Amino acid sequence: MTQAYSPAGLDHDRLREIFLTSPFIRLLDIRIETIEPDRCVLRLPFRDDLLQPGGLVHGGAIASLVDSAAAIALFTGLERPPKKVATIDLHMSYLNAVRDEDLLAEATVRRRGRSVVYLAADVTTPEGRDIAHAELVFRVVLGDPA
Repeated sequence: MTQAYSPAGLDHDRLREIFLTSPFIRLLDIRIETIEPDRCVLRLPFRDDLLQPGGLVHGGAIASLVDSAAAIALFTGLERPPKKVATIDLHMSYLNAVRDEDLLAEATVRRRGRSVVYLAADVTTPEGRDIAHAELVFRVVLGDPA
């Protein structure tokens, strides 16, 4: 399957298509709000099966939302298809608990190196209440030039 790349990265419509075919993304029902160069906003709709035993949204669900938003932001600026992409560090700071609200994760690229990309992400409720902040590092191995 051929992927459409532009100088600014993977075509955003194609990126949406690829993202939405992921079984894990479908399991969590993560939705795309915004894709822009070096930026992505995703929504995690609230549902009861995301709760941990204490009645709060599970931190793992929040971390998965953040990692997914960061991956899309990273892909928007790749100059060609990657051979490999992997999260090599994800540091989460949970700022507030959340019980029954949707969550928004906004991820932005901070710096692109040749093989490492640094990103930051903030998680909020739709009303703007801060839930978490994350710093992420991804390893990227680009494919051969066309």
